[in-house]
Amino acid sequence: MKHIAQILKSKPDQKVYTIGSMLSVYDAATLMADMNIGALLVVDDGEFVGVISERDCTRKMVLSDRSPRETPVSAVMSSPVQYVRPSHTNEECMALMTDKRLRHLPVLDDGRLVGLLSIGDLVKDIISEQTFIIQQLEHYIAGDRGW
Repeated sequence: MKHIAQILKSKPDQKVYTIGSMLSVYDAATLMADMNIGALLVVDDGEFVGVISERDCTRKMVLSDRSPRETPVSAVMSSPVQYVRPSHTNEECMALMTDKRLRHLPVLDDGRLVGLLSIGDLVKDIISEQTFIIQQLEHYIAGDRGW
């Protein structure tokens, strides 16, 4: 079982993108598009207060018939937010994301934001682990026990 701290370290881009709750939904969507990401953590005065995702932008904005340039992030962000700690395992996070229908999980360590985990990060890790196990089994079956 791999801990989330290990998965975060293996991510090529460990930067966590944030936005203030009073900025516009248009600003959030623009930043997500520019960075090619699906969610932003909402931070006010250094405190983590929520998450805004592409889903929040599209569903909540279209259904409310509001202007994204005039609507603050706080009006559509998800809050309070489920989060995990670096000591949680991939399996625990996958279960939480499946149960709560989440695509992004903030990672907090002693209340400090240390990363953002996506469902894609977890799937990539599981595939990598399964590939390694398959290779090891293939070597074992072939009689190549040179480890």
